[in-house]
Parts: sequence; C-alpha cells; structure tokens
Amino acid sequence: MARVVGVPSYTMQQLAAFVAVADTGTITAAAARLGLSATAVRAAIDELERILGVQLCVRRRAKGVTLTTAGEAMLAKARVVLHEAVDLELDVRGEPGQVSGVLHVGCYTTLGPTVLPPLLAGFGARYPAARVDLREDSLDRLRRAVDARELDLVIAYDIDLPRHWTFVTWLRSAPRVHIHDGHRLATGSAGDGEGGGVRLAELAEEPMILLDVPPSGEHVVDMCRSAGFDPRIALRTSNYETARALVGRGLGWSLLVQRTPVDLSYEGRRVVMRDVVDPPLPPVAIVVAWPRQSPLTRAAQAFVQLAARAAEAR
Repeated sequence: MARVVGVPSYTMQQLAAFVAVADTGTITAAAARLGLSATAVRAAIDELERILGVQLCVRRRAKGVTLTTAGEAMLAKARVVLHEAVDLELDVRGEPGQVSGVLHVGCYTTLGPTVLPPLLAGFGARYPAARVDLREDSLDRLRRAVDARELDLVIAYDIDLPRHWTFVTWLRSAPRVHIHDGHRLATGSAGDGEGGGVRLAELAEEPMILLDVPPSGEHVVDMCRSAGFDPRIALRTSNYETARALVGRGLGWSLLVQRTPVDLSYEGRRVVMRDVVDPPLPPVAIVVAWPRQSPLTRAAQAFVQLAARAAEAR
C-alpha cells in the first residue's frame, strides 16, 4: 500500500512496544506489560527502526536493552503521541466527560504520608474508571521523569520548581518546630502558654534532626541562618516519619512543614509542634505542578481541577 501523505508509517503498537522496552529495560518485561509475545515486541521494534531509518535500541544478551542517542531523543515525544492517541479514543468511545485511563503522578517523598491520601481518595471516589500510577522521589528525579514524559503531574513544594512549570496550589503551611514533650520549650517560652510561639534562635545550641531531601534540607538550613545561626545537625534522614520518631526520642529538634492530625510518633511518643514567631517564617505552598507547554491528559486535567476545588474549600 502506498504511503498516505501526512500519515506516519509507524503504528501505535510499534510506539507502545518502544516505550515499554525503554521503561522496563528488557524485551521480555515489555512483552509482559503489553500482553504480547516477546517475538511480537521484538518485531515491532525492528519494524519501527526500519521505518524511521535509525537504530533506537541496543540489545545485549543477558544485559537487557539500552536506548541509543536517537532513542533517547525520541522517547519523550513517543510518550506524548501515545497519551494523546489514548485520550482521543476515550473522547470518542467514552461517555461525555468520562475520565478514565492512567494518571501518572509523582510526589515529593516527604509529602506522601500527609498529602497523597486525601487527594488520591478524592480522585478515586470521583473518577472510579481512572487508574493512578504513583511514584515518590526527590524533586530532581521527579523533574527528570516529567521531562521524559514518564509523569503527568508532580505534587511538591513550591521551592526550586523549574521555571517552565506551572501549578495550582493545594495547601499553604508554615514550617513549625518539632520537639519532644519533655523539652524546655514544650509548654511555652518567654511568657507563652501551651502552643505559643518560639524564637528559632532559642534552639541554636541544640542538636537538630534534618529532614534532608533536596530542596527541603537546604531550605531549612537557610531559615536557621535567617535567624542568625547555623544549625547543629546531629542526624539526617530522608523519611518524614523517621524525623518525627527521632524527635520523639529526644534526640534533637526538627523544623518541618507537614502537619499531622496526631502528635504521636510511630513509637507512641508525643511530638510537640510549635509555631515560629521570630523570625516570621512564610508559609510554603504545596502544589500540583506540570510543564506549562505540555498538554494534560483528561485524567490529569481532572486531578488538577480536583486539587483546585479542594484548595478553595479550605
């Protein structure tokens, strides 16, 4: 059959095979994901390379598949084409306004315990035909995944976000000092009653538990420096609940943005949260973000709208 002008020679199945191989690293794993035979996936890749006239993958026995430079350059665009093709089919075949398909969401790792449950529960209840693929990681890794079109959206703090991203704000929360219940500041300081504010400099000589996941760690250190001191970092952790547990044990104090509905660590030890009154610490926005020029899938649009409505209702 002669090629039709304006219509690509490759097929969606060939693109899907290429993306699956890039994601999984092997022909066998890609075949399992797609529900095809390894022979069919291998043939799809071979035919795609023949049509495009370029090698996309290098296959090494017992070492899996790696992308060539051309393959790396093509991967993000291939994801976009597949997403838009799936959305087109859903638009035509689905009910008007129906949201289905897969939503690929990334979440900054420290926000998972407090932010993900309400957002994902609300999304699942409203759009039961949609499925969520979730990844928790540092901002740097999430940024790379978004640029590679592996993720549709990212839930993160509005700190050091790429300039080409846009976002909706879900929540604003000011950092608060976390101390154990036997700490001298736990029941008030300088005339403050229970729950009153503290001056950050009052903790300058005490050991600190740093939640050290970029960019949060650097942000916290900068806030301490704005109060006139460099924190005495005793322990570092990338886990929010570990930081609270260490504080509950009295191993140091911490400065955290998230607010939990309970004041107990996993061990059942009380963790006291105090507002900082000196210096005043501005609230940090927790946002749902995505690249400004990237078209959102229907599921991603629905998630953004849900987050915006939840923010307005607060």
